[in-house]
Amino acid sequence: MTIQSQGRTVTTRVHFETSGRGRRELRVGPAPQPVVIAGRRPRIAKLMALAIRFERLLANGSVTDQAELACLGHVTRARVTQIMNLLHLAPDIQEALLSLERVSEGRDPITERDLRPIASQIEWAEQREMWTQARSRISV
Repeated sequence: MTIQSQGRTVTTRVHFETSGRGRRELRVGPAPQPVVIAGRRPRIAKLMALAIRFERLLANGSVTDQAELACLGHVTRARVTQIMNLLHLAPDIQEALLSLERVSEGRDPITERDLRPIASQIEWAEQREMWTQARSRISV
């Protein structure tokens, strides 16, 4: 931005910034660079978060049943069941899935299909043992 007044020239960099209420304001200085996070979230972490979200929607009555979730999500009821079965995992395994590191290239280290036998176990101690074995095989 350049301003001329009484023979003097002032040049400075400015940018527009959106305030908390959506109002655009003029700010002095260069625009801040957006933060770019390398890699992508593993799909299983997204599915685990989705299962938790589905559970919350069912609990607060936003949806009546899993069939309605399937209809809203344009997936089969069987697929919703597969996703919801992730909730059968021990809490520490769920937490580990949600905090998996980002994948920068290639395939995800662990898939939902890898977790199905673990989630089918009733005892959390057995699940933890199977999870430890799975992590050592795939080096998560």
